[in-house]
Amino acid sequence: MPLDTSTYSLALLRLDGRRWNELRRMHAQISTQAAADGSSYLEMGNTKVICTVSGPSEGRRAAGGGGSGSGDSNATVQVELGIAGFSGVDRKRRGRGDKRTSEMQMTIANAFASSLFTHLYSRSTISITLHVLSQDGSLLAACLNAATLALVDAGIPMSDYIVACTSGSTSSYSSNDEAADPLLDLNGMEEQELPFLTVATLGAGEKVSVLVMESRVQVERLEGMLAVGVDGCKQVREILDQAVRRHGKKMLDSVVA
Repeated sequence: MPLDTSTYSLALLRLDGRRWNELRRMHAQISTQAAADGSSYLEMGNTKVICTVSGPSEGRRAAGGGGSGSGDSNATVQVELGIAGFSGVDRKRRGRGDKRTSEMQMTIANAFASSLFTHLYSRSTISITLHVLSQDGSLLAACLNAATLALVDAGIPMSDYIVACTSGSTSSYSSNDEAADPLLDLNGMEEQELPFLTVATLGAGEKVSVLVMESRVQVERLEGMLAVGVDGCKQVREILDQAVRRHGKKMLDSVVA
């Protein structure tokens, strides 16, 4: 069923009731898995991800995962992504050799290899394991945000948060509409019909650490989409920072009590 994009110009509301620059509801938790060195649970709309972090541990490269490092002098960041068969409407089970999964693993590993202080843990491995429970758009962004929280929980030093979100355009490439407006935080139905990109920034600034776009769009629209995405990352950072501060306050209260 094609997405009816005519509602955008009429009511200025999207199909889920949001305006063009509104994020979906986000829920974040830290230390959800007691056995892991660091863990988190993140919801972005109906996209739900669990992340666990182990290490730094003795250097050992796991088979089938995406990894990134800068030689023996630095730690290697190893990422393993598991997508549940029941997470999407197609109920498709992805194997270990799935190309899409491998690309996402490598993107996440490269992003955190540049932001973590890997030089402090020579000849070691930092393992990030992600489990996708539900998919409804912004999957890569949700994985990056969940991994950031889990790494903070594990106490692995980093230069700043890596925060991510998606942005898109209100009309498809084939319509060639130069007056199309940008959209923030696309859901699954919007991603199927509209061009979109995933952008991740480092901290509260505008330094882009990840930029992935797999759909076609006129170059005139790209600047607006990127600007909206970077602004959305600033909003996401505030939400993640609040989750970290809440968890820190809870730990302090338990120690004092």
